[in-house]
Amino acid sequence: MEHDQLLLDAMECAHRAGKIHLEYFRSANLGATAKLNDSDIVTVADRCSEAAIIDYVHEHYPTHSILSEESGEEKRDTDYEWVIDPVDGTTNYNAGLPTFCVSIGIRHRGETVVGVVFAPYLNELFHAVRGEGAYLNGKRIAVSSNIDLHKAVVSTGFPVDKDTNADNNLANVARVLPHVRGLRRLGAAAMDICYVAAGFLDAYWELNLHEWDVCAALLIAGEAGAEVQHFRSDRNVSVLVGAPAIAAAIDPLLSRKPAE
Repeated sequence: MEHDQLLLDAMECAHRAGKIHLEYFRSANLGATAKLNDSDIVTVADRCSEAAIIDYVHEHYPTHSILSEESGEEKRDTDYEWVIDPVDGTTNYNAGLPTFCVSIGIRHRGETVVGVVFAPYLNELFHAVRGEGAYLNGKRIAVSSNIDLHKAVVSTGFPVDKDTNADNNLANVARVLPHVRGLRRLGAAAMDICYVAAGFLDAYWELNLHEWDVCAALLIAGEAGAEVQHFRSDRNVSVLVGAPAIAAAIDPLLSRKPAE
């Protein structure tokens, strides 16, 4: 299958989802409800945009598998799988903050071959096809050339079980913060990673993410020249992504074991 056609269809899905995001954004009709806890929520925009994407995949690629945040997994006897986060940054979205996006990755035999991340309020469309580079709104992007950690602006995030699990990233923050120019918390993993790809951030790390959070963005970052490391194996998806020199400097500061 031509990956360029898959890219065009993933972009179409992202634009359809983004239109739904904007229709509900900052409205009184979000209908937010808790999933695991009050830090893990879903809105009507999550559900509607997810349905729009899944309907499109069912129509155009009925044999493809799907893994999506709200609906779970649809396994098919196929080599292709769509990995979907209909609204990454739902807490931001629900609060009226503009840092949110839709993330769509497509895997072939387990390897991500297409990635699209679209932030509709900011009108920023990131994309990559494996082996063809990474792009923002059609212009090629690359990671930061910074090699000095003390001049780095980095970002991170916190797991949804931060209130009940001491393994909540605070110790890592305490170790990294004194060494960097600035630490940010964007609240949308796919955007954090894409901002590393574009050189807006020098690095990003977070633990206890999921495949739908990172599938598309990690391809984009890798195609932009980022170093990608999975620094924990016991907390779902835990990644460090950065310009190579900055990732190398942060790597020894991150804990490899659960907090006691």
